[in-house]
Amino acid sequence: MPFRVAAFYRFTPIHHPVALRQELLRAGLAAGLRGTVLVADEGVNGTICGSAAGVEGLLELLRCQSGLADLEARTSWSGEQAFHRLKVRLKREIVTMGCAAVQLTPPPAAEPAAPASRPGTHVPPQAWQELIADPTTLVIDTRNSYEVALGSFAGAIDPGLESFREFPQWVDQQLAPLVAARRPERLALFCTGGIRCEKATAYLRQQGFEGVHHLQGGILRYLEEVPPEQSHWQGECYVFDQRVALNHRLEPGGFSLCHACGLPLSPADRQLDSYVQGVSCRHCRDRFSDADRARFAERQRQSVLAASRGGRHIGAGVAGAEPAGLGGRAGGSPCP
Repeated sequence: MPFRVAAFYRFTPIHHPVALRQELLRAGLAAGLRGTVLVADEGVNGTICGSAAGVEGLLELLRCQSGLADLEARTSWSGEQAFHRLKVRLKREIVTMGCAAVQLTPPPAAEPAAPASRPGTHVPPQAWQELIADPTTLVIDTRNSYEVALGSFAGAIDPGLESFREFPQWVDQQLAPLVAARRPERLALFCTGGIRCEKATAYLRQQGFEGVHHLQGGILRYLEEVPPEQSHWQGECYVFDQRVALNHRLEPGGFSLCHACGLPLSPADRQLDSYVQGVSCRHCRDRFSDADRARFAERQRQSVLAASRGGRHIGAGVAGAEPAGLGGRAGGSPCP
């Protein structure tokens, strides 16, 4: 597989985000990389794809920045480019919870002094095995519902989120009563790459929850380090790029995206009458108008025509490229 895919994030103060964005975009384009990188005052979050040398070059550029010297990346491989283009964007948050009180980096010196929020205890993959097997542990999947549908840890709670912004409301309305009733000794949270859990566990600690833990490096690191025969993982892991989902060997699985709504489809979904390639699927059959479907059909026709000529139609695929957990729509994205 000639393309290296690297997912990374780090919460650390970025003092000159505009300058860093320009430097990353310039270096990424020069190296022929594609993907999405978010830069904010609170840190960086990205997933990039390209040659091994090009990807490593951009990671080394990041590691030269203050606070990023020990930046880690989760690596996998792809037989084809996993993204359509390179985007480096400035954001308020590198993963959007929409809760201003949760700040995992110290505020700028010009602002009133306030302590940084503290995430839960990091648990490496091998220790995670024992943690979630304990019946006194409440295991919580912090990803969006369409991600959970593809795979999760056995027995994990699915909050049914359409967006990570819904997590605080779910905690207040459902998790708090559940914890009061069941009185677990520990809470164990996980997500794809770890970034959502950093904020989710920090929020829980702010709200007074105790015994809060999360999977270090996320599902991707777990699949990388834990052999399938020992694994508690079931199904495939959704990723925010053109591979859609990865199996336990971190290889592209059997899912694809609906190019109308951007949600993942299993092989069985593609056999349903509701599925028309590039036009509709079981998720969106009733969501769009006849005019929309006609537009999608023309886009699909143009895509097929471009492919037959050895090219790619510029409108192919779904709009997206927002980071994992930032919204309720699938598409290309940074590390979740």
